Amino acid sequence: MIELKKLKKEFEDVTPFFDINTTINKGDAISIIGPSGTGKTTLLRCINMMDPPTSGQVIVDGEDVTVPGYDLTNLRKKIGMVFQSFNLFEHYTVIENLMEPQILLLKKSRQEAYDCAIELLKTVNLSSKALSYPSELSGGQKQRVAIARTLAMDPEVILFDEPTSALDPAMVGEVEDVMKRLKKTGITMIVVTHEMRFAREIANRVFFLSEGIIYEEGTPEQIFDNPQKPLTKEFFSRKRTCEIKVTRENDDFYSMATAFREFMLPYGATKRQQEFFSVLCDEFMYPVFNHSRSETLSAHLKLICSESITLHKMVISIEGIEGNPMLEPYLDDLNRKIINAQIKGLECAETKDGWQLSFGLEA
Repeated sequence: MIELKKLKKEFEDVTPFFDINTTINKGDAISIIGPSGTGKTTLLRCINMMDPPTSGQVIVDGEDVTVPGYDLTNLRKKIGMVFQSFNLFEHYTVIENLMEPQILLLKKSRQEAYDCAIELLKTVNLSSKALSYPSELSGGQKQRVAIARTLAMDPEVILFDEPTSALDPAMVGEVEDVMKRLKKTGITMIVVTHEMRFAREIANRVFFLSEGIIYEEGTPEQIFDNPQKPLTKEFFSRKRTCEIKVTRENDDFYSMATAFREFMLPYGATKRQQEFFSVLCDEFMYPVFNHSRSETLSAHLKLICSESITLHKMVISIEGIEGNPMLEPYLDDLNRKIINAQIKGLECAETKDGWQLSFGLEA
């Protein structure tokens, strides 16, 4: 359906890519991943000619759309785009956002555009918001409207530019669910995302961009579980940490759990892993702080995440505590069973200042 040949994009001070070559087949769901600055969004914008490439060819259904004078209206009808910033018309209602492009570009009657819009709002579970304005919607709802508006143009291909990056963590799932349903329809999708779990679930092919090219390409299993090239391996082994200290004076466990969940999301956190932090508060932090009589009690929590969805680890260092925090009087049998069901490889050791626990987070 789409061929990219020797595609290059040059800006005044940077060249994000200089030799992109690939074929995108009908029905493909492609995730584009890679470090920041490698031109992932720019590649999407070159494919639909919003930002024409410096050189090379974009061939869609056998036609080179980069040649001078090519009617880009034809391209816009074939390839739709969903932006991370939604790009809804704020002065239009939801249903008007879906109707107007159909009327103006597809020359549909108002009744035809209305009927199509209503059906698509049902598809994204937003029928009740048809007469609302974008300002009255949550971020997740806005993005679902944006997806429905793109679908209203009946495109053959949809480009998604970081469709969940502008959303609160609680809203990410509802947009991902819509996109998973779209995948089942067989529509061709190209998705730039920083969420590794989602990139894996949505795609049948993954492009890893680096060094100005598609550095490595393969199935999700090949790229995520068995990358072959050095930079891909390095990308997935990169680690980032989030550290939080909890004391008697500052024991806001809820904020701690929220911070950890938000930090974990870009690294492919599963629902189970996100829910773990509530378990950590209820079954460990509260009991330990409640049962300890030490006024100097403090806990230093470090979450270590990797781009790989399988390598997430937590280390908890507790100072000013007497005795093993995993045992009574701090935790009873039920506390321990609930915690152990959520983690793997628990190591608990006494230190000169207290105790340290380290464990992996079950996916």
